[in-house]
Amino acid sequence: MPSYETAGFHAQQAAEKALKAFLVRHQIDFTRTHDLGELLRLAEPVAPGITRKLADAERLNRHAVETRYPTGATPVSREEAARDLALATDVVENVRTLLQPYLDAGRPGG
Repeated sequence: MPSYETAGFHAQQAAEKALKAFLVRHQIDFTRTHDLGELLRLAEPVAPGITRKLADAERLNRHAVETRYPTGATPVSREEAARDLALATDVVENVRTLLQPYLDAGRPGG
């Protein structure tokens, strides 16, 4: 049976990087972490409701560590990888919507 660990890892990374971009834009400091729940909680003050809205994304956390440091966990199935991709897509699209006004404004003075 093929495994989709790499797909899960990249889904987690996409969600993580999107949330970190949002935090950087709002000048919110964060520790070195891969925990999507922690990043969502940090974003909550400037994006009320984001933690609740994207709570399911925390399922991606398992890919942040298990893919890098295999633990012998059950391989990721095609169905799980598809679900993980959908979760990551939801995070990225929500963050893009939140950042869009900033992106549309362009560089100050530019």
